[in-house]
Amino acid sequence: MATTNAVIECILSRTAAKYYDTTATLTDDQIHELVRIGTSAPTSFHLQNWRFIAVRSPEAKARLRPIAWNQPATSEAAVTFIVCGQLVETSVIPERLAPLVEAGVMAASMVQEWEVPARNLYMAYPQRRRDEAVRTATFGAAAMIYAARSMGLGSTPMIGFDDEAVHREFGLGDDEVPVMLLSIGPERPGNWSQKPRMPVSDVLELV
Repeated sequence: MATTNAVIECILSRTAAKYYDTTATLTDDQIHELVRIGTSAPTSFHLQNWRFIAVRSPEAKARLRPIAWNQPATSEAAVTFIVCGQLVETSVIPERLAPLVEAGVMAASMVQEWEVPARNLYMAYPQRRRDEAVRTATFGAAAMIYAARSMGLGSTPMIGFDDEAVHREFGLGDDEVPVMLLSIGPERPGNWSQKPRMPVSDVLELV
């Protein structure tokens, strides 16, 4: 039996926007709120290994568009976020968990119980550190996509860009991976509705 509510309707009605209102802007508060919601997404061991660069000024958009395959959304949307994942560094876990300890959510003795297995899981495995950076950034971006839809805004996730140029032009750190670009802003008419998906029976296995 199908279930529906406002959240599900928001998810099911989301689509990748192609056409944006080029005169529209987002306020600082709107941008902050999108990132606040994005950072409520899950992260492994509460690492929160992400960063978001909000490209919104004409000058910054002019720098981004040529290194993003000249995709129109990068200059036409109100803002394009460079969604960065950071390579896992488990030494930050005590700092990340400190607010939970201070709030009485977890015991101080549990911090080492999290840090040690995390260090064993990641630090000797470069691919795992990078994989987690990509997962973390993707979770955050997904939350922002649906938050934008709930606010009446369109969004466009993009992976077409020159990694090295983005690093250089926007000052990414050596530990940062530009996982995707995410344009967000008010739309103009002409965007498609959500494209049909494969049947669930083709992608689900019950065991």
